[in-house]
Amino acid sequence: MANETPPARKASFLSLTQLISLAIIITLAANALISSQDLAFVIFSIIYIYFLSTFAFPPFPTPPKNPPIFDPKNRILPIYVSAGAIIGLFLPLIYILQGIFSGDKERIKTAAPHLFLLATQVYMEGVVFSDMFAIPIHVFVPVFYNSKRIFSIVEWLVTEFSIVEDADDSYVRVLFGRALALGNMAFWGFNLFGFLLPIYLPRAFNKYYSSSKVKD
Repeated sequence: MANETPPARKASFLSLTQLISLAIIITLAANALISSQDLAFVIFSIIYIYFLSTFAFPPFPTPPKNPPIFDPKNRILPIYVSAGAIIGLFLPLIYILQGIFSGDKERIKTAAPHLFLLATQVYMEGVVFSDMFAIPIHVFVPVFYNSKRIFSIVEWLVTEFSIVEDADDSYVRVLFGRALALGNMAFWGFNLFGFLLPIYLPRAFNKYYSSSKVKD
């Protein structure tokens, strides 16, 4: 999930979107669904963001007044981002909450890592999508987190189709879980390999280096 940042935007830490993301993270943590490996990944990403921003891609002292990477009038991109929020955040949250109440811990344990990482990604995007960070850092967050979540979704998908149903399983819930895992695999696989890497990444780096040449 990548969205374009308006000029002269400050880093955000507690926007409405970030508060929702924090609520999801806290819910997962309160139910012991966050693994130490995923937590270590988040800590490493924060450290690496600082390293890249300091030594590899420092922000410009005066942000260049270039046109945004994507046309602000583009109507498809907001729909695409909203679809990602529904498929990746809200539906998995409903699925996990229902699993908590019904005691279906086996399935939600593999669904939770994707939700945790996506909620953290959304929060971090609010921080780095500002003039305090260069455009390559804007790209790094969604690409880095999306790449990690692909492996989490594969594990979730395998679990959904490998668990043997018993008499207590709701047919609707089992079907919903499998469809949700498949939907997330398709959406985020396309997001990484069909949008972030071939489209967003080249445009962002081209804009960054073009701005650097202008300043030189």
